[in-house]
Amino acid sequence: MNRIENQAQFQEQIDQDNYTIMKFDATWCPDCKNLDRFIGDIVSEHNDKSFFAVDSEQFDRLAEKYDVRGIPSLLVFKNGQKLDHLHSKFAKTPTQIREYLNKLV
Repeated sequence: MNRIENQAQFQEQIDQDNYTIMKFDATWCPDCKNLDRFIGDIVSEHNDKSFFAVDSEQFDRLAEKYDVRGIPSLLVFKNGQKLDHLHSKFAKTPTQIREYLNKLV
């Protein structure tokens, strides 16, 4: 999963005409490290979606703008619009994340 390096890159990716999943995280977050252990397998199951990681401390204004209250959080964008948000308490297991991503049509 590629990491967002600047705000212009973030905007360019969320403006795409396909589902773009932004994983907001932080280097100190234990739940984020746990998610990183299995997210790669899940990403490979969803070739129709783009996935990126966003450091919520480096991009705190984006985190605030999109109501990221806990990490890790998965935000779904398409055509520049935020469509959905999997909050941190529901993003802890592979099953939770797979079920969430599979419901996106």
